[in-house]
Amino acid sequence: MASSAQKPQHHHHHLPTPFGATAAPPPTPSTQPNLSSESTTPDFLSHLLHRLPPALSLSLPTRRSSPLSSSSSSSYAPATVIPPLISLSDPTPSLHSTLLSAATQHGFFHLTHHPIPSHLPLSAESVAVSLFSLPHHQKQLLFPNNWPLGHEIEDDEDSVATPGAESFCLDSSCSAGSTNDLDLDPLREFTREMEKLGLKVLEELASAVGFENPAPEGLQSQLWISGGTNKPGRVYPYVLGLHYQIRSQKQSLLSDSGWVSVSGRTESVLVTLGDIAQVWSNGKLKKVRGRPSPSLDDANNNPHCIMMSLLITLPIDSTVSPLIPDLVENEEGGEHYSVNNNREQRLFNSFSFEDYAWRIYYEHLHLKDPLVRYRV
Repeated sequence: MASSAQKPQHHHHHLPTPFGATAAPPPTPSTQPNLSSESTTPDFLSHLLHRLPPALSLSLPTRRSSPLSSSSSSSYAPATVIPPLISLSDPTPSLHSTLLSAATQHGFFHLTHHPIPSHLPLSAESVAVSLFSLPHHQKQLLFPNNWPLGHEIEDDEDSVATPGAESFCLDSSCSAGSTNDLDLDPLREFTREMEKLGLKVLEELASAVGFENPAPEGLQSQLWISGGTNKPGRVYPYVLGLHYQIRSQKQSLLSDSGWVSVSGRTESVLVTLGDIAQVWSNGKLKKVRGRPSPSLDDANNNPHCIMMSLLITLPIDSTVSPLIPDLVENEEGGEHYSVNNNREQRLFNSFSFEDYAWRIYYEHLHLKDPLVRYRV
C-alpha cells in the first residue's frame, strides 16, 4: 500500500515574484479545502492568506521562536540531551525495541553501525562548502529557485546587519541548472547512500511502531545544505531526517517538548522523526520540527560550518493521513480506543501535503504546533 493517496498530477509553475520569492501556484480544485457552510468565509480567507508570497504577508506572525538568534540567547540555555544510541547491527527484536523507545520518548536518536563510509561525507562536505563560495549569480544559475528546490538566502527579521540563513535544497540527483566545472558526484553518491539508509530505517521503524511501510515510489528525498549561520532557516515537512555527524558538535533542534541542545557523536547519523511520521503513526511518535542547526557556541566559533541533511519526504501532490490499520473514526465523546473492539481511534484528519508544506515553509517555526489544526 502506498504511503499516501496520490492525487491526479498537477504541474504547477511557481513563478518568481518581484520580491525574490517564489509565487504560490494558482488555486486548483485539488488544493481547496472542503468548506462547510458555517465556516466558509473565515476558512477560505485563512487559506488565501497562507498561500500569499511571504513578501505580501507582512501582517502574519512569522517571528521565529528559536532561542538561537535572540539577543537574550546568553540567558536562555536549552536543555542538553544525549540522544538514545541505536545500532543498526542489533538483532531485529532488540533493534525494534530501542527504535520504539527512542521514537515514542524523544523523536530523535543517534544511529551507529550503519553502511555510510566515513570518507564519503567528508568528500560531500568539501563540495558543499564550495557552493557557498560561488558568485551569487552563478548560484542562481545553477540552482534556480523552484520551491522548495534551489538556492535561497532568507531575509533576517531580527537584524538588518546580520545575513539571513543561506541554503541549497537539491533533489535526489543533485541536479544543477547548467553545466560547469563543478563536480557534484560526491554529493550525489552521499545522497544515494543516505537515502538507502533512510529507507532502511523507515522500514524498521514502521515494523516496530505498527504503521504501514510506504512503497519507495511514494517517497522523495531532498538534500538540504545550510551554512554560515546558527539560525534554523526554512522548514519543510518530512518523514525522516538524516544528519551525518562528521564532527562531535552540539546541535539545537525543536522537539515536541521545546528547544533542546543535543550532543554530537562522530561518525554516527542523527535521525530525526518529522511531522509526517507523527501523523502516519497516529500520534504515537514524537517529532522534530525543522532541521537541526549548529548550537550558538559552535556557530560563533566556526561561522563557515555547514549542515547537510537528507530528508525523506513526500511528492507534492500527496495526501497525508494516519497509516495505522483499522482505525476507528472519531465519535462524539469517544475515547482514544473503542470500548467494544479495542480498535484505535483516528487522531488526525487527512490533509493536503502541498498546502501544509507551503504554509509551514513561509511561516517558519511556529510558536504553536502546526499539526494542531488537523487533529480530530
